[in-house]
Amino acid sequence: MITVTINEKEITLEKPITVLEAARSAGISIPTLCYHPALERYGGCRLCLVEVEKMPRLQTACTLMTADGMIVRTETDAIAGVRRGILEFLLINHPLDCPYCDKAGECELQDLVEKYGPTTGRFKEKKRKMPESLEDAIIVRNMERCIVCTRCVRMCEGVQGASAIAVMERGGHSHIEPFSGGKYDCEYCGNCISVCPVGAIMSRMHRHSYRPWQMTDQVETICPYCGVGCTVTAQVRDDAIKRIIPKLGSPVNNGLLCSRGRFGYEFVGNRDRLTRPLIRKNGVLEESTWEEAIHRVTQKLGEIKEKYGSSSVAGIASPRCTNEDNYVFQKFMRVTIGTHNIDSTARTGYAGAQQFIENIFGQGATANIISGISRSDVVFVVGGDPTTVNPILGLQIRACSRKGGAVLTLGKVSGLRYFSPHALDPASFTETVLLEGIVTELKNRKELSGSHSSLESNIKDIAVSVEDVIKECKIREDDFHSFITLLSEASNPVLIIGKEIIQSNGASYKLLLLSAINYLINGRIYLLSERANEQGLLDMGCASDLLPGSRPVEVAELRRRYERAWHVTLPDKPGLTLFEMIHGAKEGSVRAMYVMGENPLFNLPNSENVKEALGNLDFLVVQDLFMTETAESADVVLPALSWAEKEGTFTNMERRIQKLRKVISRAGKEDWRIISDVSGNMGVSFPYDSAEDVFAEISKVSPLHRDLTYDDIEEGEALWPFKGEPLRGGMEISCNKGDGATESGKYFLAIDRPLFHSGTLSRKSSALMRLCPEAVARISSTTAAELSVTDGDSIRISTRIGSLSLPVFIDEAYDGSLIKVSNNFRGKGVFSLMEYSLDPVLKSPCMDNVIIEIEKSDRHVQRDPKNDSEVKK
Repeated sequence: MITVTINEKEITLEKPITVLEAARSAGISIPTLCYHPALERYGGCRLCLVEVEKMPRLQTACTLMTADGMIVRTETDAIAGVRRGILEFLLINHPLDCPYCDKAGECELQDLVEKYGPTTGRFKEKKRKMPESLEDAIIVRNMERCIVCTRCVRMCEGVQGASAIAVMERGGHSHIEPFSGGKYDCEYCGNCISVCPVGAIMSRMHRHSYRPWQMTDQVETICPYCGVGCTVTAQVRDDAIKRIIPKLGSPVNNGLLCSRGRFGYEFVGNRDRLTRPLIRKNGVLEESTWEEAIHRVTQKLGEIKEKYGSSSVAGIASPRCTNEDNYVFQKFMRVTIGTHNIDSTARTGYAGAQQFIENIFGQGATANIISGISRSDVVFVVGGDPTTVNPILGLQIRACSRKGGAVLTLGKVSGLRYFSPHALDPASFTETVLLEGIVTELKNRKELSGSHSSLESNIKDIAVSVEDVIKECKIREDDFHSFITLLSEASNPVLIIGKEIIQSNGASYKLLLLSAINYLINGRIYLLSERANEQGLLDMGCASDLLPGSRPVEVAELRRRYERAWHVTLPDKPGLTLFEMIHGAKEGSVRAMYVMGENPLFNLPNSENVKEALGNLDFLVVQDLFMTETAESADVVLPALSWAEKEGTFTNMERRIQKLRKVISRAGKEDWRIISDVSGNMGVSFPYDSAEDVFAEISKVSPLHRDLTYDDIEEGEALWPFKGEPLRGGMEISCNKGDGATESGKYFLAIDRPLFHSGTLSRKSSALMRLCPEAVARISSTTAAELSVTDGDSIRISTRIGSLSLPVFIDEAYDGSLIKVSNNFRGKGVFSLMEYSLDPVLKSPCMDNVIIEIEKSDRHVQRDPKNDSEVKK
């Protein structure tokens, strides 16, 4: 134990910390400007100077470590004089424009000058002038306000890892600006905005439209975008969200956000939001009342169920809706309709992969703490770029590298290229051979423990020589051996799996190989998750073969628990998966479909086939925020409330349940309430008055969520395995190697997952659209030279099922023959060009062998590669 005395107050510490941290833990304030708890200690501003007995000079409290018996004084006349002098120096060039500055009211310099002075300045020289920069789409820089505390630089380089800004020149000429010159060439996370103590770096959104003291409310809630589940604070004025800021100290993101989380909230107030129900009359969707719309849904679903049976109705749930919404939806499908025909877009990757891995290692095998990645000694990334899919998780990988850990990648991962990755970049379609080679070499170096006989039986059957790996994959032998050495010697390894490997030919066999690697190195698995509640959706039972708590439908003993709770007899066979529903609709066995918060017509491959299938239905009801491509085909459209307008919970990829709080009010109904109204009109009443009522039933019905309450969630005690009963693994392993056939072609189509967009929701955010306004064809410089195109030229990409004309974006960090296109922009989605086959085990689509033809178009655009802006010519 360490005992220190600060301002005559005795403080007992368990371990050495800085004097500043010790003082703050005891409620003693010491002023700072360069210090920030999320950044490394710097000691540059000198405002935290304190007196320490037996030390001849004043010491910086932010860097001085406590020692037993230390006596410290933080407020003396000498200290006050020094602080006053420092502030006077800072004000030499700082403009006195507080009434005009958007930082007024939360400016740390303003607060310190008010407390310590000086009241007047003695310097007569002219202030240094720097023009305000509005060159960036969403960030404004006014660097004459900058005090060169370097918080932004240390955040960008030491935490975010983007290294986009730096201190330029020396001495009195020092100033901070982007490396790229006028505009930022960065990830637009906005974390520099969070740490700037003055008004030098600010958001352009709602510029000069409010002051901090005008906020009427601020509500802590959860980001609605990816599966990381960052804690955010929404600041509200006039019942509208004015700003989203991160929460320092939150267990998931600890004060960090990505561009989507910080700037992507504007969709909530978008003018295109649906406000009234719509019913198709004479082929046209017309506004209606809630009563008429719900009556129409009830009538048509009842008629189809009566005529064709319960199995003729299917439901698609949403990973953007809350646990409560999804629980009520699956209950409606199973109890009111009487079918297990329920699934979601999690079926495109996450659902099948997690179930496969949990069958081997047990439930919760992928429920690992995100912050633990930074403390690993080896991180193996396969199947995507974590820094774009789950940006805050990606920062943990970068942090691992900075701490000396090894980052291994299968293929080149753009977001990790500056973090000394050990990349094995195999020839196209040879990943299986490479993974088999890795398993073989690890098996030769490490003994099998005997703890998993089924998996070990599969491992023993895998045998590929190093020579075959080198020959087929076209990689260097020394690179392969060093890769294996790092994996085999790891003491705390992590395996991160993305969708690209799950959506490839032979995906289930590749997952078996990855599971074998994880078993041999005794690692932890993380599955990248693109949607906010993808995990919660599955835990609520929104899958054709799973009940709430992820219990298998086919096990009678487990199924009886739900039958008793819901007073119903459930079908004893699984229902249709997502792609089986689409096939059933096209073939006529599925006659009606209820889609909640999803856009399958755009978000599933082979869009034209999906459109044809949905058009063949007798009845389609869509419940959503906007008039999506799917809603345009619906017979009834029901407007729902967004993430910011309702209460509920999300479950992130760690399986941490977090509270979603209502931020603003809006006329309308929550998704669970709409479903309850429909069910009630069909004769099955759901007794819920609030989201908490729904969760209370979840905690009674689901063995995984047993006795869990909202109070537990508020107190942060809803982390896996909660209070529940996880299922064990060790089941027999079934997988499919794929057909192994690869069509010959020069160029192949792949899915681009841009940092600034997520699904179709982000295209309703004006800030994100400014950063990335349209779809592009992302190609390598080698491909550009082969096609004789430059940045901004237009090319036409054609497959067997369609074609798109897109501007070219040349990615210098990419050297493959794949042409990458995103699936975010209306009329320009890559899924409109992609055919697929289904992995028979995972039931997920395989889309890695789509041959394309390319021709140069006439249209030309002048593009700015830094923010994707364009001027058409």
